[in-house]
Amino acid sequence: MANLYETTVKTQGARGGTIQSEDGRLQLDLSVPKALGGDDGQGTNPEQLFAAGYGACFQGAMGLVARRQGIQLPEGSSITATVGMEKDDVSFLLNAHLVGRFPGMDREQAQKLMEETLEVCPYSRATKGNMQTSVSVAD
Repeated sequence: MANLYETTVKTQGARGGTIQSEDGRLQLDLSVPKALGGDDGQGTNPEQLFAAGYGACFQGAMGLVARRQGIQLPEGSSITATVGMEKDDVSFLLNAHLVGRFPGMDREQAQKLMEETLEVCPYSRATKGNMQTSVSVAD
């Protein structure tokens, strides 16, 4: 299959360096969080970027799943993605928890929609079996 879209981002200086997309739209400084031994500087980090991408992708996929099922997502719906890093005996592992907020929507319907979106979202599919991911609906 051919890519429908692709992008290229150059990283220089690893976790304490910079990133820049080929089109120049993304230019950020990186810094290492204190929890990982860094100085917690002014830059972002790979985990924040992954959480942002995952949350945006998941919400987009959820819109697709909802449309297929004839569900109208409530105005003000949101996804909050939390990405963590843990260490096992060999190396570091990522985990993710996605929380959906759906004002006025039935909680069971919203939870089911979140779970079904896990099967469709490209980030979820790419990480399935490779990292722990959970979903829930906010109170």
